[in-house]
Amino acid sequence: MRPDILNSLFAESQTLDGVGPKVAKPLDKLGLTRIKDIAYHLPERFVTRRAIANLDEGVEGEQVIVALTATEHRAPYSPGRGPYRVLAQDEAGNICALTYFGRASYTAKKQLPVGEKRWVAGRLDRYGDMLQIVHPDHVEEESAAHLARLNEPVYSLSEGLTQPRVAGLVAQALERLLDLPEWIEPGQFDKAGWPAWKDALTLAHKDMHEAARDRLAYDELLANSLALLLVRADGRRRKGEALKGDGSLRAKLKLPFEMTGAQKRSVNEVEGDLQQEAPMLRLLQGDVGAGKTVVALEAMLIAVEARKQAALLAPTEILARQHFETLRKMVAPTGAEIALLTGRAKGREREGLLMGLLDGSIDILVGTHAIFQDTVTYKDLGLVVIDEQHRFGVAQRLALAGKGKRAPHTLAMTATPIPRSLTLAQYGEMDVSRLDELPPGRQAIDTRVVAQDRMEDVVAGVERHLASGQQAYWVCPMVREINGSWEVADIAAAEARYAALKERFGDDVVMVHGQLRPEVKDANMERFASGGAKLLVATTVIEVGVDVPSATLMVIEQAERFGLAQLHQLRGRVGRGSEKSVCLLLRGNELSETGKKRLALMRETQDGFRIAEEDLELRGGGELLGTRQSGEAAFRIASLEQVQKLLPLAHADARLLIDRDGGLTSERGEAARVLLYLFERDWGVQLLRGG
Repeated sequence: MRPDILNSLFAESQTLDGVGPKVAKPLDKLGLTRIKDIAYHLPERFVTRRAIANLDEGVEGEQVIVALTATEHRAPYSPGRGPYRVLAQDEAGNICALTYFGRASYTAKKQLPVGEKRWVAGRLDRYGDMLQIVHPDHVEEESAAHLARLNEPVYSLSEGLTQPRVAGLVAQALERLLDLPEWIEPGQFDKAGWPAWKDALTLAHKDMHEAARDRLAYDELLANSLALLLVRADGRRRKGEALKGDGSLRAKLKLPFEMTGAQKRSVNEVEGDLQQEAPMLRLLQGDVGAGKTVVALEAMLIAVEARKQAALLAPTEILARQHFETLRKMVAPTGAEIALLTGRAKGREREGLLMGLLDGSIDILVGTHAIFQDTVTYKDLGLVVIDEQHRFGVAQRLALAGKGKRAPHTLAMTATPIPRSLTLAQYGEMDVSRLDELPPGRQAIDTRVVAQDRMEDVVAGVERHLASGQQAYWVCPMVREINGSWEVADIAAAEARYAALKERFGDDVVMVHGQLRPEVKDANMERFASGGAKLLVATTVIEVGVDVPSATLMVIEQAERFGLAQLHQLRGRVGRGSEKSVCLLLRGNELSETGKKRLALMRETQDGFRIAEEDLELRGGGELLGTRQSGEAAFRIASLEQVQKLLPLAHADARLLIDRDGGLTSERGEAARVLLYLFERDWGVQLLRGG
């Protein structure tokens, strides 16, 4: 039960003055559905504005307030394909473009009627020969001299919200804060000189108060560390069962290759864990193509040798089918029975599978989340393997762990190399094995950087490639997020490129993106995987796990817009067969220094662990932290710098608290329970006896 002291923070945002259905909708888009969310919606920055009589007085890069009259509205040639510009002039006749991206153009039409004077506040910049203000922070009919002040907070918005509206809601939310019991260890609290929780939230909305922001970030990291350590403690407290295989099935495996040293080391680590009564909780972190599946198979066969069942959980149906086909061929010589269960299984087929699990005739089950539904019962589940761990929440994993007579052992896998400094943040409850060697014989992928304006040459190269009987991927660019509208623009870009390539290559082209119905997406992927289509046009939905050995060419448009980790994952879709593979990184003409370094590194190395570390240095690692899905989010408050600075402290503090007060029953322990509920790590509390 959530402590009563938090009830006011979890009240819906519609309980605030001025929040009806119309305002609730854009708040929902930002995830601001409750008072707590609004209180934690910290300013992105603070600005000091200066009122100027005309544009000549302004300095490029300065925050200004100026009176402007709209003279012309210029819409992009195609909706969603470019910015919406309003040309406006000051009283001296100087012209400035007010530039809007995405759906914010609707706001521009309402706020800036042609011929009427408005006071506009925003950052004065130059685009080509023209001054411009991108997404003005304020557009007001009356004189806006009151905006010329120090430290105005600037919040992220979505369409339908303004800075003053959000600032007003934040002020109301802060008024509802109560004093909460202190959960930070007293020595750490005094040494850091941090404010109390309520004061920290208030100060963080007034300026970039480092101590206040660090305290709030520490709270988030402490909650995460506590929850993960409670999962670990719960696992160790549960009675598992030691699994000792006799090697009889593994001896029958006929692998067409010698395992790498890293694979052998990882199998030994897994085997050692399985022989303990405390359930294994291990993460197998491998680079693209490092051979995680073989390690998982060895683990599953140990379970079967010990007269137990094993289940492999994949995040999508396509991946589940792919794993099933790969494992079915490998397992065949051993005689172990393997089956596939997805949401598509219906009627007699499903009944037969459920019966096989219940009577023990199925040894290994591969499937999607369907494998831990209430109706699925195992005779004796001993091991759970979870592929692409970051796609599953801890709560889902715990549901699967409840399927065994005793707590089953868990092996989680991810193909996203994570820098060592961030492993603790995402996987603090797990032991980690790293596959940092590629199997012998895997060819290096020829990576080339090509200017975007050589598009016709690239398309001609694709044509030659397809004519030779091989397949290719074409990944469309990421589009900058502005006011939550990036996804629509992403898909528009993909559909435009698909239309152009389809005109050239006809029915050989298929497309997948996140907004397609699952059955359409699966059918298109299936057609490509089976060779029925030669060219797959996609957004980044293909980055994890798709395995088509005859696809040997990857084209990535505007590659400088992707993070290194993402480029590495995408490139890893080719080079999976015996043929030489090529990855073309198409770049725009205006590359930043960071963009140049990023693309140069992609040409230089295929070591995913090195790329992950460099990505951290170059872009600040937000995408690396990813999300733990299912509402168990990436850190919302803690920045990467704060994670690196404060996480070791928070983790050590959490470990000390659990060691001293594992049931969280002391005064500080009770305060820590409040913290876990505040950050919605409830599953951590519920693992406590009497939680």
